[in-house]
Amino acid sequence: MTTPETIFGLVLAGGNSRRMGRDKAALLADGETQLQRAVRLLDGHLGRVFVSTAAHQAGDPLRQNFAQIVDRYTDIGPVAGIMSALEEYPQNAWLVMACDLPNVDDQTIAYLLQHVSTEHAVTAFRSVNDGLPEPLCAIYRPAAYELIMNFVADGIHCPRKMLINSPTCLLTQPRPGALHNVNTPGDLAGTSVKLAS
Repeated sequence: MTTPETIFGLVLAGGNSRRMGRDKAALLADGETQLQRAVRLLDGHLGRVFVSTAAHQAGDPLRQNFAQIVDRYTDIGPVAGIMSALEEYPQNAWLVMACDLPNVDDQTIAYLLQHVSTEHAVTAFRSVNDGLPEPLCAIYRPAAYELIMNFVADGIHCPRKMLINSPTCLLTQPRPGALHNVNTPGDLAGTSVKLAS
């Protein structure tokens, strides 16, 4: 399955990292930050990659060296970045990936791109834990914009709830565990990610 739209990459790095207590994008693994790693990973598969950031973070040293799409919305979580990207380049599809996925790899990204559906607004992986959509490593086609806007208008900001209740193509992860995320200091156990000193 292929999509007729050009696919750009979007690394979500505009959150406040409240549960981690520090900027998750700045966590280190093998000498590079999680943000650098995520951009490098997507850059190996896509022609253009952007970092989604909140307005107050746009000029910080970690993010300023990357092409950015600054959130046009506040207080609605990662959906702000997805909506902003779909508005910035409305003819394009977006491979959206959170910056806090230390185990995601080339195989996972390549599989997602190879299996993107032309019949669905969103193509996402099925969680290995509960079978529900994984919204933060997924491809959002232009048709997803109106769906997301309608959910936000109804006060729904959770991207997982949006995908559960939308035309979503769900894929089985080729490598289980690849989408394990790091939200808290406790989540760092068993990963190569370290807190920067």
